[in-house]
Amino acid sequence: MKLINLLKPLALLVPLVLIACGDKAQPVQTPVPIESSAKKVRIALVMKTLTNPFFIEMEKGARKAASELNLELIVKTAAQETSFEQQVAIVDDLIQNKLVDALVLAPADAYHLIPSVRKARQAGVAVVNIDARLDPKQMDAAGLTGVPFISVDNEQGAFLSAQTLIAGTTKPAQAAIVEGIRSADNAQARKSGALRAFGSNPAVKLVASESANWKIDEAYEVTKSMYAKHPNIGLIFAANDMMALGVLKYLADSGRKSVKVAGFDALDEAREAISKGALVASIDQQAAEQGYQGVLYAMRLFKGEQLPAQTLLNVKLVSITK
Repeated sequence: MKLINLLKPLALLVPLVLIACGDKAQPVQTPVPIESSAKKVRIALVMKTLTNPFFIEMEKGARKAASELNLELIVKTAAQETSFEQQVAIVDDLIQNKLVDALVLAPADAYHLIPSVRKARQAGVAVVNIDARLDPKQMDAAGLTGVPFISVDNEQGAFLSAQTLIAGTTKPAQAAIVEGIRSADNAQARKSGALRAFGSNPAVKLVASESANWKIDEAYEVTKSMYAKHPNIGLIFAANDMMALGVLKYLADSGRKSVKVAGFDALDEAREAISKGALVASIDQQAAEQGYQGVLYAMRLFKGEQLPAQTLLNVKLVSITK
């Protein structure tokens, strides 16, 4: 986060507009809290990291649900979003030492935690998958059906963000994508959404697409590298706001004032950048609600209820009022 405080572009403050979009996603009805038993149920929320404010909000939602249900919530995270093996070790330790009755997993990628989910099932531990989807084909191959998934339509959210980015572009323009972790389902979906938006405008030409692994510092360096090869890039979609902030920092440092940037997550820092005109758009994917619903679903699954295979929360476009 050390670069965030350095990002203070000067511009006029303009209102934000939040646009709820449910083209594909359906709104979720909040489940009725289940009465607690004498013994507190223990549920662990295992996320990628707490260095990204998105996951801080997710934890807040999870703790709200835990308080309402009077259960014990254990929150564990890896050091970084790319700390795949550490996240696996955390989950395996919770299972091996019989520390939890249920797990709510926000995986770092689509594959590494699948063997851990198998171990959880064998140990009788309920599992809910939130945020980034574990690979459906490998889950099916491992016989791991019935793991509820809660998230948003990442492809549609990225499409909305990138579509806002290129709105009004009529002259030839070069575009770039700063991707998340390429093995993560949500990163793939967001890239796909951005590509769909760019492809809808014949004036826009994609000239670069590189991964910065969700990180602000890496995004700075990736952007620097892209401009060394393509100095005329005028449009950049970053697959999360941390990377968007890294992009904006590089643009400010290099004196590039005419480049338009859009992000994804609607972090407070991104909202501030939008209000000042530095960022065109972002997407609110309801991090707190994902955490909240994840814990509620974990309790219901622990109680033996049948749950939907997939629950998608509505995305909300955050952009400058025109």
